[in-house]
This record gives sequence, C-alpha cells and structure tokens, in this order.
Amino acid sequence: MTDRTTYVTLTGVRGRGWTDSMVRDLLGSPDVQGRDPRRWSLAPVRLYLLVRVETVERTAEFAAASLLSKARSAAAGMYAERRRAAVLTAIRAAPIEVPLLPGPELERRAVRHRHLLGARGPGDTPRGALVRWQVSYLRQALARYESLLDGLYGETGRGDAERLLRRRLYEAIAAAYPALAQECLRRIAVEE
Repeated sequence: MTDRTTYVTLTGVRGRGWTDSMVRDLLGSPDVQGRDPRRWSLAPVRLYLLVRVETVERTAEFAAASLLSKARSAAAGMYAERRRAAVLTAIRAAPIEVPLLPGPELERRAVRHRHLLGARGPGDTPRGALVRWQVSYLRQALARYESLLDGLYGETGRGDAERLLRRRLYEAIAAAYPALAQECLRRIAVEE
C-alpha cells in the first residue's frame, strides 16, 4: 500500500493550479495507479509523488504553462461575457408578438391545452384557474422565443437571460390581454 502523505491525487494536483494538459505535458504518467480502496469506481486513482510535483512547479516550463493557462481562461471568460451581453441585447431588442385571439377562443384553447397536459376537467377547477390556464397557453405559444437563449451554456449569464426573457414574455402578454395582467405580474414575482 502506498503512503498517501507522500502522494497527491489528480484532484489534489488540480487544486494546486494545474490543468489537465499541464499534468499530461509536464508530469506525464502517474507514479502509482490503482483502485481506490475507500470507494468503488471504474476510474483508477492516479497518484503523483508530491516531491516530483513540487519540483516541476519550480521550473520555468511550469511557470510558462501556468501563465498560458491563465491567459486562455481569461480569454474564455471575456468571450463568454461578450456572448452573454449579445444575448441580453438581442432579448431586449426582439419584438414579442403575442397572438391576439377573441376571449372565448382563448378560453377554449387554454382549456384544450390544459387537457392535453393531463389536467382535470373544467367542472372541478378552482377559482381563477382559467386565467392561469390562459397565461400558460399564451406562454407556451411564445416558446419560439426560447431560441434567443441559444449559445448560452452553463452558468455564464444563462439565468439572467432566462429571467429577462420570461419577464419580457409576461409583460407582452399583459399588454396584449389586460385582463391577464395580474396573473402575469404574479408569475414575474414568483419566477424571479
């Protein structure tokens, strides 16, 4: 069995500021590789001698690779921020066109949409449910605007963009159907 105090895992090496490519290029193969006795995993545990890791960290190659890694990370961050700003600008500028339907037709479509989702019949609906159903139907009818979020992955501005888009859609529904404005305002407050 190896002495874990003289070895560092791949996770530990990453915690010291190494990237996977730096490990591959500067450290190469692990000194010890095997199964973790503490938990079952298909991936083998890779252990690197701590002395070897510290020695490589003092080299000029490590310093250069570290600077390059930080520069790439900063460039990726700037690109993500530019993309986020572009998507937010597109969401703010996009005209939202809400389908204008007569009241009875909107009610009929909302009830039908609710039934397609597997909800209860109109005879046993709570008070105010029809208004909620109408807003839900219109929100679903505006789902095509979700394509404005394309290109935002992970956490980089995705939440802000989704909140802005939802707010704009609900505001457009409220402007087109003043009788639904209260429900739209309630949803904006709940979803933000």
